[in-house]
Amino acid sequence: MKTISIKGKEYIPVNERLKHFRNSEEFKGYRINEEVIELTDIEGVFKVTIFDNEGNPISAAHAQEYRDNGYINKTSFVENGFTSALGRALGYLGIGIDASIASSDEVQTAIHNQPKQIEWTEKILNQTKGKIISGQTTLADVKKKVVVPEEIETKLLEVIS
Repeated sequence: MKTISIKGKEYIPVNERLKHFRNSEEFKGYRINEEVIELTDIEGVFKVTIFDNEGNPISAAHAQEYRDNGYINKTSFVENGFTSALGRALGYLGIGIDASIASSDEVQTAIHNQPKQIEWTEKILNQTKGKIISGQTTLADVKKKVVVPEEIETKLLEVIS
C-alpha cells in the first residue's frame, strides 16, 4: 500500500486501506455500513461498521467532524467524517496500521486544527458561561457537547464559582 510521510512518520491513506480491503480474498463478501450518530449545525458524529460475509459485525469506529473545520469541511464534512471512521474501522481489522491506526488525513487535520479546537472550545464556553451562572445549563451538560481542555475548564470554574 502507498504511504504518505507526515512529520517523518509513514501513514497509509484510507483509499489505500479500502482498495486492500476490497481486493483481498480474506475479506471477500464483507460489507461496510455507514451511520450518522449525531448531526448538528456545528458538528457530526459518524460510525462505520464492517460486517463479515455472514452478517456479523467485526469492526466499528466513530469519527467527529466540525463544519467550519477548514475549506473542504464547509461542503464535505459528512464525507470526511465517514472517511475517517472507515479508516479506523479498517485499521481495527489490521489494514494499514504498520505505523499508526490514524489515517494520514486524520493526522494532518489534527495537526492543523489544534489551535482552532482550543479557540472554538473557548468560544463555546464563553457563550455558555452566562447560562451556567444563571442555572440554565451545567458545565457537565456543556462537556457532553464539546471536549473541554483542563486549563479552559479551570478558568471557567474560577469564573462561575
